[in-house]
Amino acid sequence: MNIPELAPLEETGSLGVMHLKRFWSKTLAARVAPAPASEWAEDNIVLSGLQAGTHETLRYLTQETPAFEEFEAWILTRNGGRLDPAQVARINAGVSGTLDPGAPPLPSGADAALSPDDLALWEHDGYLVLHDAVRLEQCRAAAQAIYDFLSVDPANPETWYNNPNGHTIWVSLLRHPAFRANRESARIQAAFAQLWGRSDLWASIDQGGFNPPERPDWRFPGPHLHWDVSLAQPVPFGVQGILYLTDTTADQGAFQCVPGFHKRLAKWLIELPPGTNPRDPGLSETLPAVPIAGRAGDLVIWHHALPHGSSPNRSARPRVAQYIRMVPSRWDVNPVWL
Repeated sequence: MNIPELAPLEETGSLGVMHLKRFWSKTLAARVAPAPASEWAEDNIVLSGLQAGTHETLRYLTQETPAFEEFEAWILTRNGGRLDPAQVARINAGVSGTLDPGAPPLPSGADAALSPDDLALWEHDGYLVLHDAVRLEQCRAAAQAIYDFLSVDPANPETWYNNPNGHTIWVSLLRHPAFRANRESARIQAAFAQLWGRSDLWASIDQGGFNPPERPDWRFPGPHLHWDVSLAQPVPFGVQGILYLTDTTADQGAFQCVPGFHKRLAKWLIELPPGTNPRDPGLSETLPAVPIAGRAGDLVIWHHALPHGSSPNRSARPRVAQYIRMVPSRWDVNPVWL
């Protein structure tokens, strides 16, 4: 198809969603010309609001190069064939900058998700564990969705190593109702809102994780310690999260991070020998990472300046998890990638 002209932000198309046509046009145009910078927030609002994963959407657009009408139809299929008018209105308000950011939640009180002690640990370590983030029955439903997707019998280890995506711990299950219910947990949203200091949050459409025990023919493939953000200084504030769907011990492929490193990152970068790649896996693996154990229903939230990753599973049970990240309508992104 021909490269489309860059659509204006206000053009809505038949679905009535602002920025959607612009996102489609700039993604296709990016094959031959740089895409406009500084539209991270608008992109996130539209994709998260329309229940579309970032990677799956970019893959679809770049591989299939659909007409805009085809793209809109693709979006509809991810929303059960119908968009909620209230959600469309919220997306448009977020894109246009008219969505109320909400008052910062109080740091204490009976309704606060995070206590003053939680927030003190967050300030010191750069991560925290939100206990009982969702109900146990919600954990069981989301774990079962992963088992069904992978054709796993949790009682039969021989079924644990046939991920359709290959040798990976990622589970490309995005829109299962059980996943959506966890993203909509009022306790999880309240915790992210406290950390951001605002409540106009958008939950990313992230996947699940299934990290089985290592054995001779299946070694942990990663992700090892890494960052998902530019290391160019200063690193803007940002948070990520992982929800344990089953009880997880420290040796069970648990999430790991380097506590407090968000405060030492700048100094560490300066002290690296000239020409050193800070993302060298061998370098990051020398950092003192700590595996974080948790119960089913615990959500680990971490500052994205922390080196983090999963860990090799040396227990007898798989680690089963769901990734959950929330950002407000506007947040800072360093345009320089390091």
